[in-house]
Parts: sequence; C-alpha cells; structure tokens
Amino acid sequence: MIIITGATGALGRAIVQHLVPRVPPGQVGVSVRDPAKATDLAALGVRVRPGDFDDPASLRRAFDGGTQLLIVSSNARALGGDPVAQHANAIAAAQDVGVRRIVYTSHMAASPTSAFAPMWDHAATEALLAGSGLQWTALRHGFYANSVVAMLGDGPAKGVIAAPQDGKVSWTAHADLAQAAAIILAQEGMFDGPTPPLTAGQALDLADIAAILTDLLGRTVGREVMSDDALRNAMAGRGVPGRVADIALGLYAAARAGEFGTVDPTLARLLGREPTPLRDVLGQRFGL
Repeated sequence: MIIITGATGALGRAIVQHLVPRVPPGQVGVSVRDPAKATDLAALGVRVRPGDFDDPASLRRAFDGGTQLLIVSSNARALGGDPVAQHANAIAAAQDVGVRRIVYTSHMAASPTSAFAPMWDHAATEALLAGSGLQWTALRHGFYANSVVAMLGDGPAKGVIAAPQDGKVSWTAHADLAQAAAIILAQEGMFDGPTPPLTAGQALDLADIAAILTDLLGRTVGREVMSDDALRNAMAGRGVPGRVADIALGLYAAARAGEFGTVDPTLARLLGREPTPLRDVLGQRFGL
C-alpha cells in the first residue's frame, strides 16, 4: 500500500488523484489530520486514517500496512514550529510499521547553507532519510508557481510589482509536480536518493513576469525594485511576524544568488510533455 500524508492539502490531494488511475485505489491510503476533509478521497476507494505529525502513535496507525510512504513536507517553520522534528516523527513511524521506501517532497535548492531558511529543513530531512536504513527518494521540486501569485500581491491591480531585487526562478506548476509524484510512486525505484531538479522549462524573474502580465492583462505592469529593509518595514506595518518576514526576504536573497534558476528536462521526460509554463498558471489565476 502507498500512503500519502497531507492528502487534504493542494499538493497531496492532487497526488492522490493522479495516483488512483495508476494503481488500484485499495492500494492507496492517506494520513490526514481531519478525515472529514477527505470524504472525496474515501469516495475514490482510498483508505483514510487520521494522522498528525505531532502525534507519533497516530502516524503508526495511519502508516500501518504501507510499503511506500509519501511525506508531503510540513510548513511548520512559517508558523513557528519545527518541521524537521515532524518529519523525524514520520520517518520513525515508517520504520516502526515496516515501510520500505519513503518519498519526500523536497526542493531543488535543499541545502544547509541556503539563504532561504526552508531549504535547511529539506536538507536536514534528506539527511534523516539517508540515515534511516530505508530506501528513499527526495523529489527535488522546482519552486511552486502558485507562490508567485502571493508574491505579486496587489501589484497587478496597481500596475507595478514592487519587491526587492530577485533572480531567475524556474516556477513549476503544482499539477505537474503532483502528476510526476504519482508516476514515481507507481513505478517504485525509478529514483533512489534525490531526483534531478523537477522544474518547468523556463526560469523567469519578476521583470519577466511583469512583461507577461502586461501582455495578459492588456495594460502596463511595471517592475519597481525596493530595498530589503523597505519590504521588512512594509510587512511589519501589516502586522506580519518577524520570522515570516525573514523567510520572505531569504527567498529574494536566494533568488539573487541563483539558487532557484536551474532548468532541467527530467520533469518533461516524466510527464511526456512540456511542463506548464508560468504564463498559463497566471492566465488561469486571472481568469484569462
């Protein structure tokens, strides 16, 4: 049985939906904090059990009978929590119930020296997996394309994207990464250890994105570079916690350093088609 954590989130749910046509639904299970939010998955014939990264006993029950486990990475850092401790709980539970392979949603820039703090958590989790004695695969995802929508804020409406200096990023669609994860789970052993970067076919910076929006919206959207301090102050004025501001500013620093600019053909090969371009993601977001 293949167990998916976080299956009521956008990525986890999409992975399950792509997986059930590839393996019998009875061979798929999900571990979710609130089973009431997974009724659509239960209707597919998928086993639904409660599981919480902070409750190891619940994870052992949720993972029982699993041969592969997909850990959708936690975003606890943004909330002041410890995602590495949560991932360690999941790995230990997998060991306890006899899971043979863990697949983990990592990131293309996973590194303990990244300027973007979440990359430290991915690197630490990969180290835990390497020392677990289990077979493992780390899906080195490109930066999620839906993140750029949040970065844009009200810029498209105002006609200017005001943000610190950035760099090229290979923005990659959730749907493409979900489909790739399902393919890899259905063909166990396709990758051992970290995958090559799973990215879209093009890397773009905010100036490129402003040009795309100008074309899509039929009106000028400019690009204005602001200082890191100016963004920090603006976020503080909106009541954003300092730890969240630190993460956001780290993203720009890492992009400037080229951490997210790699483009790799592996995702296209897995999908058998070109990955979804950011232009299409933005077009869907703005109803165009």
